[in-house]
Amino acid sequence: MMNKKMKKALNNQLNAELYSSYLYLSMCAWFEAKSLTGFANWMRVQVQEELFHAMKFFNYIHDRKGEVVLDALAKPESSWDSPLAVIESAIKHEQKVSAMINGLVSCAIEEHDHAANQFLQWFVGEQVEEEANFGAVYDRLKLVGGDSAGLFAIDLEMAKRVYVPPAP
Repeated sequence: MMNKKMKKALNNQLNAELYSSYLYLSMCAWFEAKSLTGFANWMRVQVQEELFHAMKFFNYIHDRKGEVVLDALAKPESSWDSPLAVIESAIKHEQKVSAMINGLVSCAIEEHDHAANQFLQWFVGEQVEEEANFGAVYDRLKLVGGDSAGLFAIDLEMAKRVYVPPAP
């Protein structure tokens, strides 16, 4: 059983993960509107990943006999100046999520909730991967600059991403 502080913190993160999926869906829509269907596909996969993360929190809270509290989601940003600006925004968002996960780990340690600490370690590693994935896309976009042929080559590469749920 979790204490109140840990339960509230985990519910906050559950809602943050749902917001992440909402934000990435907005980014997907922006890419679709620009006919960058590979980038849109890449973001659709990201939406699925974030929903998976949210469900991990949802299930964990239930497994620990906690009450899930779903909050209203804020309207996500929906307009960017360029594909690079979209990815920059996503990187900043992932850095924020990483800080939130680190805060949850600190909370679990302070509350002596070893089960929550163990659960959260998966997310610590996942955030390293998330930031690296977005960073790689950012680096490629910076390399091509304003070259439309380069942008379309990256778009073709982004179209190949497929969602593979992590092993339980």
